[in-house]
Amino acid sequence: MANWNTLYDELEQLKQAGRYRPIKVWESGSDSWMTIGGRRILQMSSNNYLGLTNHPELKEAAIQAIEDYGVGSGSVRTITGTLSIHDQLEHELALFKGTEAALVFQSGFTANQGVMTILGPNDVVISDELNHASIIDGIRLTKAQRKIYAHKDMDQLESVLRDSNGFEKRVVVTDGVFSMDGDIAPLPAIVELAEKYDAIVYVDDAHASGVLGKNGKGSTDHFGLNGRVHIQVGTLSKAVGAVGGYVAGDQVLKDYLIQKARPFLFSTSQPPSVAATCLAAIRVLKRSDESIARLWSNAAYFRTKVQALGFDTGASETPIVPIIVGDPARTMQFSDLLLQEGVFAQGIVYPTVALDKGRVRFIVTAKHTQGDLDFALGALQKVGQQTGV
Repeated sequence: MANWNTLYDELEQLKQAGRYRPIKVWESGSDSWMTIGGRRILQMSSNNYLGLTNHPELKEAAIQAIEDYGVGSGSVRTITGTLSIHDQLEHELALFKGTEAALVFQSGFTANQGVMTILGPNDVVISDELNHASIIDGIRLTKAQRKIYAHKDMDQLESVLRDSNGFEKRVVVTDGVFSMDGDIAPLPAIVELAEKYDAIVYVDDAHASGVLGKNGKGSTDHFGLNGRVHIQVGTLSKAVGAVGGYVAGDQVLKDYLIQKARPFLFSTSQPPSVAATCLAAIRVLKRSDESIARLWSNAAYFRTKVQALGFDTGASETPIVPIIVGDPARTMQFSDLLLQEGVFAQGIVYPTVALDKGRVRFIVTAKHTQGDLDFALGALQKVGQQTGV
């Protein structure tokens, strides 16, 4: 029998520190209100920013793709797993992003790991200290030199770039929207520095896809930097409403990743129904900005009201609205009390964030009504008074 004592001990330490979090099993699909334990709960932790998981056109596309192609692709992309629906999705994604090409991965996480394949021992990757775990893990898998700059500190980034002469490739990588704080990367300043020092700009738009830019094209479009950002990673798992990730950029980048990126080479491609769903979502986004406008209106309303109640929302400037609590155990208690009041907002603690920066993260969506948001604000006020936060 295996000896799992060290695992048991570590789990016990997490429980004692208030950082252990069992998963919750929801009894209904992703929506503004969801059911758990027979109770209807206001969902304020979902990445379903635009409510597309239940869009009728996306459902219809998925069902039709199952009829046309079956439920699976049967192989990796380089053998028999590239179906016409995959090819069509990549073509329309590239047009949507305004790039030469796009390559779809199974998730945003694997997309970031795959992109890092372009780096070798004679290269350097320069990363914002608060970048997503998928970027961090991707960097760890490379043989490139690694350098970190303080969060959004452009003076330090320039210093690192200045000291990085002699490398074949210099790649500056940043989240477009930082998922824990809800702030936006200073992409124009990053691009200017990269152009000054001949570096490649790489932005991960997981929380900007479908949220920032015209029709949700992302942070590059938001800042009017089309053609000046070399690598754009996006997700199909959040605002797009399905699952998957993609890389948008030059054709040579796509061709190289097809030959070299291990997550692409050794994972079965998206089920046809998922690819068709994503394709339908891109078409919905291209047709109208109405849902995105409603998303931002809801976010501004909620953030202003939360701040008026006296809560610390940190650096939030997007639909991600964290309430900074601090201590991990106190953070989780705050989240649990909100759930008792009928609101689900996930507590996030160390090591995802700094030990003293635990927060309950709210995510506002386009599908929330003002009544929904007022209900959450009422629960927040009550729990805040109970806990002294």
